[in-house]
Amino acid sequence: MPVVDPIADMLTRIRNSHMALHKQVRIPLSKIKTSIVEILSREGFIKSFSVEENEILIELKYMNSQPALKGMKKISKPGRKVYVPVNEIPAVRNGLGICILSTSHGILEGMEARKQNVGGELMCEIW
Repeated sequence: MPVVDPIADMLTRIRNSHMALHKQVRIPLSKIKTSIVEILSREGFIKSFSVEENEILIELKYMNSQPALKGMKKISKPGRKVYVPVNEIPAVRNGLGICILSTSHGILEGMEARKQNVGGELMCEIW
């Protein structure tokens, strides 16, 4: 059965794997998912990742047996896209989290989008 929202599916797989205290999770490969996982790795929410034939293998990160990711929220959904200009990019959890946007410059984290002075579709928030 095809997945309607692949980004929400990816976030759910990561969330469920963290809750079950798994060391790694595999998700189907796509360019958008790879870009999001790169941002998660750069921001320190996951340990590492590798791209295999048709999957992304994510090594999950824990601190004192607690997941490094406390929460994730999908903002734009297939039936309702949320677009924000550069001056309305939200600060997630007073700066303790990140938001991920799809912009004309690619998939960017909120601070990067502000620096490049671009807005776009607000895909998800992670803290």
